[in-house]
Amino acid sequence: MKDILKDLNKAFENRVRLGIMSALIVNEALTFNDLKSLLGVTDGNLASHIKSLEKSKYVSYIKSFIDRKPNTEYRVTELGKKAFESHLSAIERLLKG
Repeated sequence: MKDILKDLNKAFENRVRLGIMSALIVNEALTFNDLKSLLGVTDGNLASHIKSLEKSKYVSYIKSFIDRKPNTEYRVTELGKKAFESHLSAIERLLKG
């Protein structure tokens, strides 16, 4: 049991960060507004959780302009994908007992 718990990643303990990673794993990229709408969170809440994932190098972003409006698009990094898959595997092992 201790071995399984050590594989759980603290970065994904929060439901918003878990949601961000889940959404980005199944989509090539999502905009800030897409994530905000999908997760039902405020701008500030989403921004703080994304910043945490960026610091861990699990998420990257590209800023651009569309019709003179700023657009930020997020993607999961290879490191983020591996960390998230490891976290999900630990949860599966925990559930299987």
